[in-house]
Amino acid sequence: FQSVMPLTHIVKRLIIINLAVWVGLVLILQNFLSAPYIFDWFGFVPAHFFKEFWIWQPVTYMFVHSTNVFHVLFNMLLLWWLGSELELYWGRRYFLIYYFLCGTGAAILYLFCVLIYYAFSGNIAPLTTPVVGASGAIFGLIYAYGLIFGERVVYFLMMFPMKARYFVMIIGGIELMNLLSQGLSNQVANLAHLGGLVSGFIILRFWPRIKDLLQRRQTRAHGRKLKLVVDNESSSKGPRYWH
Repeated sequence: FQSVMPLTHIVKRLIIINLAVWVGLVLILQNFLSAPYIFDWFGFVPAHFFKEFWIWQPVTYMFVHSTNVFHVLFNMLLLWWLGSELELYWGRRYFLIYYFLCGTGAAILYLFCVLIYYAFSGNIAPLTTPVVGASGAIFGLIYAYGLIFGERVVYFLMMFPMKARYFVMIIGGIELMNLLSQGLSNQVANLAHLGGLVSGFIILRFWPRIKDLLQRRQTRAHGRKLKLVVDNESSSKGPRYWH
C-alpha cells in the first residue's frame, strides 16, 4: 500500500478487542492453562450453530484467532491498512456494519457449503471443526478496497506493483485454487475467506438500499423526538419550527 494510514476510531477498537481476546482466551487460557473448549465455544462450529443453536458463534469467531501469533498479527495489519481507509471513506457506522455483515456472512456461507459437502460426501469433519479468525471480515474489506479504490497501486507480496482491483482478483484466485486442490481438510479456512469476498460483493451490490433504509429509520427516529415550537404563542401567525 502506498502509505501507512493512521489508526481510525473503530479500527483501533477492533484491533484492541482482537488482541485482548487473543491474549486472554487463546494465549493464556487455551495455550498456557490448557482450558478446554475455547475454540468450540467461541469459534464457529457449524454443527453447534445448526443443531444446538449457538447463535453467538458467527460473531464471536471473528475475535478468536489460532495460537499462531502470525494469524492474528497478519489479520490486524490488514484491518489497519484496509479498514482505516474504508472507515474514513464510509464513516464509522457504515464501516462497522459492513465489517460485521461480511464476517457473519462468511460464516453463514461456510455453513451452507459444508452442509452441501456433507450431504454428498458423508464427511462430518468440516461440520465439527471450529473456524476462527477475522479473515472472513478482512476478505470483505479486501473486496471493498478493490472496488472503491480499484485504480490505486498496491504492492502484492510487498514487491509487485499492481492496481488494487487486480490484487483482489489474484487473492480470490489463490483462495479458490487452494480450496480446489486441498479441499476442506486444509487447516486454512479458504472457504470462509471466499465467503468473505462473496459477502462483500452481495452487500455492496445492495449497499445503496441498505444505506437508504438505515437513513430513513434514523430520520423517522429523529422525527419522533421533534417538538413543535411557536415563537409567539399569542399569535397564530408566529413562526413555527421543529427542533
